[in-house]
Amino acid sequence: MGDIEDAITRADRETFTRQPPKTLKARINFLMGRLKTTRAVAAELGVSQRSVERYRKGDRKIPPKAIADRIDTAVRSRWQPVVRGRRRKQAATSGGITVETRARFGYTAPIGTTDDGRMRRLTVHLPAAYAQRLFAAQQQGAADQELREIVAEGLQETYFKDGGTRADQLEVELTDIDYIDVSY
Repeated sequence: MGDIEDAITRADRETFTRQPPKTLKARINFLMGRLKTTRAVAAELGVSQRSVERYRKGDRKIPPKAIADRIDTAVRSRWQPVVRGRRRKQAATSGGITVETRARFGYTAPIGTTDDGRMRRLTVHLPAAYAQRLFAAQQQGAADQELREIVAEGLQETYFKDGGTRADQLEVELTDIDYIDVSY
């Protein structure tokens, strides 16, 4: 995954109304409820069926860290899909998203102005149209570069051009992301 997709995934996890199961046994049982068979759970986690059975019965209580991380990721990716969907829909139709980033912004600007890229730290609320485009591109499996272009265009129009009131010929490019965080 790329920087933008990671940020969207983190934002999804912040929308939970209840915390996911905490114990290993409860997490495995939750995955069993979603995936239906020990074989499917084992394939998802990259472990044997017998290991899944041991985790489920409580014979094994502490898996290796790598497996524990995979279990956590699998549970969180399936936890409260209706809540996440509702929040995404709200962001895409009316609420928009907030992007906080520290990145290098490059410019294509008229002659006589500077076009040197520089690091900036921005927190900007993007309108719902950009959230809708971003979510649609992510669901279609867009590459990180395409997601960056959508975010860069949103920042360009909202922050740098101030909704069309200034710098009308400015073209912004988002590169060298130090960090990016999305919320909705």
